[in-house]
Amino acid sequence: MSKPTPTPRERIVAGAADMISRRGLNATSIRETAKHARAPLGSTYHYFPDGKQQLATEAVRYTGEWIARTLRKELEAGPVAGLRAFLGLWRGIVVDSDFRAGCPVLAVAIEEPPSDETPAALVAAADVFTTWEGLLADSLRAHGAEPAQAAQLATLTVAAVEGTVAMCRAKRSTQPLDHTADQLRALILATTTD
Repeated sequence: MSKPTPTPRERIVAGAADMISRRGLNATSIRETAKHARAPLGSTYHYFPDGKQQLATEAVRYTGEWIARTLRKELEAGPVAGLRAFLGLWRGIVVDSDFRAGCPVLAVAIEEPPSDETPAALVAAADVFTTWEGLLADSLRAHGAEPAQAAQLATLTVAAVEGTVAMCRAKRSTQPLDHTADQLRALILATTTD
């Protein structure tokens, strides 16, 4: 069965996620995103009348759900399998992009907001991190980890992987990913009963 062709809106959101993952939020414009997604500039404003923040929010949610879908599926086999899949996704992104792309969720989270208000994209980034942590913590608890320890290890895992992706880009190497994988796997095995 063939995969359905993405709609113009979906192409724009995926293009924005890719651009943000490479350039960061502040260096990503609506015009460049439309060009990158091979979409007319007018359709970008049609789908995202509130502009760049609305588009960035959707890009963060898109990335968050894409990763969460994979985590949900892989965590069925346990937290080590989920960790392996989580790291595998990021390995693919950094290697396939020749170390030019990272995580658009992290990119949005670390940039200074444009005003005194908390932008919707930053709120979406926090929600995504919380979702990923929740999925990992649930799996850890289901495999024998104490609730508090499961929550802490889930936070450590998300934080370590996000930081490791940034290190891989800077060093142009997957070595940080390999080191992080080994240590997180050991922590998970020491925390769980099966």
